[in-house]
Amino acid sequence: MLRVLWRQHNPIGRGTISQTCLLIRSRRIVTQASSIFVEGKTYLADDHTNVTTSILSKVPRRLHLTPNHPLNTLRQLIESSFPKFKALNSLSPLVTPKQNFDDLGFPLDHPGRSLTDSYYINRDMMLRTHTSAHEVDVFRQGVEKWLLIADVYRRDEIDSSHYPVFHQVEGARTFDLTTTAGVDALSSENAEMESKLQSSNIIVEDNTVVGEENPWQVGHDQHHASLVLANLKHHINTLIYALFAGRVKGNKEPLKVRWIPAYFPWTGPSYEVEVLFNGKWLEILGCGVVQNDTLVRSGVNDRLAWAFGLGLERIAMVLFQIPDIRLFWSTDPRFLNQFTEGNITTFKSFSKYPPCYKDVSLWVDVDKEEGAKAMQPFHENDFCDIVRDMAGDIVEDVKLVSVCCLNVPQWLTLVRKGG
Repeated sequence: MLRVLWRQHNPIGRGTISQTCLLIRSRRIVTQASSIFVEGKTYLADDHTNVTTSILSKVPRRLHLTPNHPLNTLRQLIESSFPKFKALNSLSPLVTPKQNFDDLGFPLDHPGRSLTDSYYINRDMMLRTHTSAHEVDVFRQGVEKWLLIADVYRRDEIDSSHYPVFHQVEGARTFDLTTTAGVDALSSENAEMESKLQSSNIIVEDNTVVGEENPWQVGHDQHHASLVLANLKHHINTLIYALFAGRVKGNKEPLKVRWIPAYFPWTGPSYEVEVLFNGKWLEILGCGVVQNDTLVRSGVNDRLAWAFGLGLERIAMVLFQIPDIRLFWSTDPRFLNQFTEGNITTFKSFSKYPPCYKDVSLWVDVDKEEGAKAMQPFHENDFCDIVRDMAGDIVEDVKLVSVCCLNVPQWLTLVRKGG
């Protein structure tokens, strides 16, 4: 049983009922359309097509470029912390599976490639699942310093903190350390940045050690790599200070930041960074020294690089105190009129209606010989996408409450509750 939760009066913005016919079949949603029109171009649908009408409607929104929107304000604040970096914030979300997976070394059996996790236009085109889909191309173009902010798409559950479209920030910088002049210039820059941070009201807790569990990459000159890593840390600490320092009214205590060793397949050494905000440690981003394989694929194998990535919504929900991720997509003036360009202000709730729970039961067609085992082809993301297509953002939450296998040939019952 699925429990679906919505409010009688939609505080997010009234949803629209799509005219697209959908079927649940073979682990995905199958659209009956023979073609998909997106970003001004028509694509032929095939057996991989699983993108829905509601998702396609989000593509032209570009919330991070919408005046007065909280995500736009946060984007501008982040970009201002990297004034010498090239800002890439209007790249099309349409990429090939090669760009999204192959160029980054994703194995063929990686779950992110599956139809249950990603949105495909067809076999040859998809909606990017991360900003890293552009990483190799940007490196290949020879851009040494860049900041890429964009919408990304992943099939996901329905609740207050998950949404199938969200926004990521990815920053990267490459270094030519093949000359003494290049090494000296980086050393001088690091010393200057460190001096500025020491004069700021910030305490950085960094007891990390590069070693067996978080090693240097084979082939890297450790002195050069340590300079790149130091530069990364100075940039990240400066960014976090710009985002969070002084945001708590009346609090004059130093901003506290801590670095934690981590593992990411695209960087090494790798780290997660947290900030102490309103008495809680919040994970802000992941970062590290870019794996040399990525630079080789980009044709810049004579360089070293660092990169970081963070989610805009995650930080915006904290800074603006927005409790539900769906609110970012609201067109209700009671939401939009609360915010002005460049200002971080506290969101004020305007919904006065209580939640309403609805229970939904459905049959899932299964193969006669497979029986209960055939429940596996049905993925909960399939149902969530149908809910989004039919009810828009009215639905707040969907939870699987129970599954019942009846002794009826060729049928399996899923009892789903929703409200």
